[in-house]
Amino acid sequence: MKTFPTTEPPSDTRGPGVVRPAPVDRGRGHRSPARAGRTGRALGSFLLRWAVLAGLLLVWELAALNARSPFFPPPTEFLARAGELWLPAPEAWLSDGMRDDVLPSLGRMLTGLALATVTAVALGVAIALNRRVGDYVDPVIQFARALPPPALIPLFLVLFGRDDLMRVLLIGFGASWPILINTIEGVRSIDPLKHATARVFGVPFHTRLTRIVLPGASQKILAGVRTALALGLILMVISEMVAATGGIGYHIVQAQRGFQILDMWAGIALLGVLGYLLNLALTAVEHRLLAWHRIANRPSSEPVGP
Repeated sequence: MKTFPTTEPPSDTRGPGVVRPAPVDRGRGHRSPARAGRTGRALGSFLLRWAVLAGLLLVWELAALNARSPFFPPPTEFLARAGELWLPAPEAWLSDGMRDDVLPSLGRMLTGLALATVTAVALGVAIALNRRVGDYVDPVIQFARALPPPALIPLFLVLFGRDDLMRVLLIGFGASWPILINTIEGVRSIDPLKHATARVFGVPFHTRLTRIVLPGASQKILAGVRTALALGLILMVISEMVAATGGIGYHIVQAQRGFQILDMWAGIALLGVLGYLLNLALTAVEHRLLAWHRIANRPSSEPVGP
């Protein structure tokens, strides 16, 4: 029988004269070109965003200095005023404005957002898992979500008074709808085969809820929370402009009534900074919670390690 030589000699026939390739160092100091490219693109995108913001502020500064309108001061002036109002002195932990306005407002907004998240996720899961219940309550949901929350402030004042409870419930009411709708859509988008398989194997309901339903809908739930965060910030300001004695919204409306233009613009700038920081924090939480989803959908050719 005719035999053919193998294309690669056995490992034990390699003599000392054979040059072996050096092992690849995959330690912490090794960085692949693809990862270095992603880091460079991320850094370039970050610098571009801040460069655009700096350019817009520069144009605003020059236009305001040229117009000298008392109602549109330069950004450097009201940003300096914002530092005087809310940044603490070197010998103090908190400024008076931070303690009296910013922290109470953030407490109301975050409490209302947490209430909206818990309530909307629970109701959304219950509605999505029962199609018949969903058909019955869908007209009620569509009607209630169309009501503008600011128009309900007089009703909330009559029902819950002028205390923080009214503002927390108003924020929770307005912020709950995007979370509720996204939860329903997220749960209904889960593959029915997963539910059927879990029922066949006798998986308990609470295990199905924590291992199938909530993880499968987590992306859309967090997208709803992101939308609700912006709504909660808006409703926080609006609720503090009516029958309030403190808060960022109260500060802005009092400055407007007293023609304290720098204080008014300082409050508006503070809301922008808070919105950016809250969205940044939510993005970090979302990135951490959905790490498993990115790993599960990672291409097989891409390494899983750090």
